[in-house]
Amino acid sequence: MSSKQKQNGRSIAEINQKIKSGDVQVLTAEEMKKLVESSGIEVAYKEVDVVTTGTFGAMCSSGAVINLGHADPPIKIQRAWLNDVEVSHTGAAVDLFIGATQMSETNSFEYGGGHVIEDLIAGREIEVRATSYGTDCYPRTKLDTTITKDDLNQFYLLNFRNCYQRYVCATNSRDEIIYTYMGKLLPKHRNATYSGAGCLNPLMNDPDYETIGIGTRIFLGGGQGYVIGEGTQHDPTNRFGTLMVRGDCKQMSPEFIRGGAFTEYGTSMYVGMGIPIPILNEGLAKKTALRDDEILTDIVDYGVPRRGRPKLGQVSYAALKSGHVTINDRKVKVSSLSSLKTARKIAQTLKTWIENGEFYLSVPVETLPTGSVCNPMHQTSQVAFVSNVTHDAVTCTVKEDITTVAQRIISKSVNHVVVVDKTNEIQGIVTSWDLTRAVAEGKTKLEEVITKKVYTTTLEETVEAASRTMAQHHISALPVLDRQNKVVGLISTEDIAKLRGR
Repeated sequence: MSSKQKQNGRSIAEINQKIKSGDVQVLTAEEMKKLVESSGIEVAYKEVDVVTTGTFGAMCSSGAVINLGHADPPIKIQRAWLNDVEVSHTGAAVDLFIGATQMSETNSFEYGGGHVIEDLIAGREIEVRATSYGTDCYPRTKLDTTITKDDLNQFYLLNFRNCYQRYVCATNSRDEIIYTYMGKLLPKHRNATYSGAGCLNPLMNDPDYETIGIGTRIFLGGGQGYVIGEGTQHDPTNRFGTLMVRGDCKQMSPEFIRGGAFTEYGTSMYVGMGIPIPILNEGLAKKTALRDDEILTDIVDYGVPRRGRPKLGQVSYAALKSGHVTINDRKVKVSSLSSLKTARKIAQTLKTWIENGEFYLSVPVETLPTGSVCNPMHQTSQVAFVSNVTHDAVTCTVKEDITTVAQRIISKSVNHVVVVDKTNEIQGIVTSWDLTRAVAEGKTKLEEVITKKVYTTTLEETVEAASRTMAQHHISALPVLDRQNKVVGLISTEDIAKLRGR
């Protein structure tokens, strides 16, 4: 894209001239939508030069490149830790890359790489520990010191995948709480979570990448950064585009770069990002007028631990921001993992920068792909799932007498009988040992014998996970349930042993 190219309208060079002269007209994305609603697209295009966007949320594929400078005597760092968080990669002798999701060795799940980056940006002192094998030119084998950002030669944010165009709404069909990167999800769809700023999200305002490309100057973490390519897993075909970005951490603020911890999942980093959208033509004016009720995303069941999780429907960002969604005809509370308040502040800050002549637009040197999709991993071996080993469950009802159930255990040569109701929903489980003990204790009613708190599994769960559940709870079998909570089979330690013995 040439700096002189106008795209049937104004050019970025003309907008920059307006910024220089103080005549530029800037609106945030939310203000732009109101203007279009009140005055129409044609008027909005004529009156507005730039629309600013913003988002602030957990962006796990983030990290920072750090150059320590050379010690005396020098060391070729083989492994290194910053505040007890091991760096993800050491390059050459004293280059480090610390990933946001890397966790502390002494305070895991609470403190990680994102917190280290935030602490350095905030000017706090960081402990550095490093080891090496020693060479003739790098004889040192151990290093212990402290640093602040002022001691570093380079300290750059380098994020592989940021700024998702939109994200899914997560819920959980299991009968237990699960902990994910989408937060804590309650059993039986009792809550839902989502991420993203909807109509304020940068990539929703330029979904065809007309103005966003390699070299686009952006708001990043409170400073100015750049788009350096499409992000990993960039999938614009399905409206899940992403960006790879870079910025100087020494210019950033801890207000817009925050370490984060997800309960029983791990650590991450919240990143603030804003992108100016130059209104080069009427088409861009129309795109930046997109409203929350026009942005749809999938409601996805994270209770199914598979790559292709079931989609339970679609929901608009307008509904998500209302605080409630409908799942299986039931009203469910939904909460955001992102901060809309901070996203709005980013869009407003970027607007102020442009109006004050502190931020100029840049022309991308290369466009980003618009037709790519995210492919799954190539695997040379298959993982065993519960569906591969499950067998029919022998069942009974709680109304049956102990003798009848005992005879069924003998005739079917099983150790477990699943107790179900008329609709085949699980009510409990009883084992041969339970019945033996019941006879010894003189009990005659089945309901006095059965275990009502039953650990279960699903066809989609891995055998490894099911085996782990049995080991944790010292049990030897799990009833297998379908998505409607109906009993469809049973898996036992014997089934798993046979599988592993093949």
